[in-house]
Amino acid sequence: MSQPLALIAVPFLTVLEPAFQSGGLSTARAWELTDDQRARVRSIVHAGEVVLTPEYLKTLPALGLIACVSVGYDGIDVAWCRANGIEVTHARGLNAEDVADHAIGLMLAAWRNIPTLDRTVRDGRWVQEERIGSQPSLGGRTLGVVGLGHIGAAVARRAEAFRLNVQWWSPRAKSESPWPRADSLLALAEASDILVVCARAEAANRGMISAEVIEAVGPKGMIVNVGRGSLIDEPALRAALKSGKLWRAALDVFQTEPTPADLWADIPGAVLTPHTAGSSNEAVPLMVAQAIDNVQRFLKGADLASPVAPV
Repeated sequence: MSQPLALIAVPFLTVLEPAFQSGGLSTARAWELTDDQRARVRSIVHAGEVVLTPEYLKTLPALGLIACVSVGYDGIDVAWCRANGIEVTHARGLNAEDVADHAIGLMLAAWRNIPTLDRTVRDGRWVQEERIGSQPSLGGRTLGVVGLGHIGAAVARRAEAFRLNVQWWSPRAKSESPWPRADSLLALAEASDILVVCARAEAANRGMISAEVIEAVGPKGMIVNVGRGSLIDEPALRAALKSGKLWRAALDVFQTEPTPADLWADIPGAVLTPHTAGSSNEAVPLMVAQAIDNVQRFLKGADLASPVAPV
């Protein structure tokens, strides 16, 4: 019987191909796929932010599983997949602590203007008089968390150690939360000095951090995004930074990835990283191992380890 194949659908995941193969998977690459291989593809190992259209999935007649190495799966129409006999899994909660660490790092870097100050020293522009009273303190301010899942809760716990008052909002209430839930996203933005976006991306919340929400955070406030780029109206964010309606922003995720550098060339007050928040040396092997486990379980007809919650 022909060996079932796990398809790598995006080129940047080829760096993980040896790990997939060491885990017992026979792999194929989407951009090199032969007709014989196409008929043997039973699963896709995937980065969930990258779109897999139903039209493309229909070309894989034996497909039964999309195993996301990522926590997110916003590039996949889960309802369509399940209606067509395709299950979807993800790396549930495995890198939340690393993403939260990165969010706090971005917050500190932007709030205290660390990248600019680093360049000041390296460029020989250190002026003693400019050291005095040049940075606002962090303690006692309010940090608002958008989306109190694994990542959002980890951010909130860390924020308390920095003497920040924590509030949060998401569409679904959590009675067990130790932090107060705002009445609405806009109310959270108005109350927050720092708004940290940790929500799961889905069609219903695209652009939820709108121009109105951005301006509610205000000219003395900051937005941090470690969720998904689709959650923020990115042109509105850049316009607010340029006009002074928003003080600072710190982003690890973008509407288009890689984000075009020229979009940010003249944008003040922004600290940017290339979607690396969850990619630690410790988390990535766990995420890969869970994807492999899900594929192996699927092929054996066993219960999946981390299926996406029903939609």
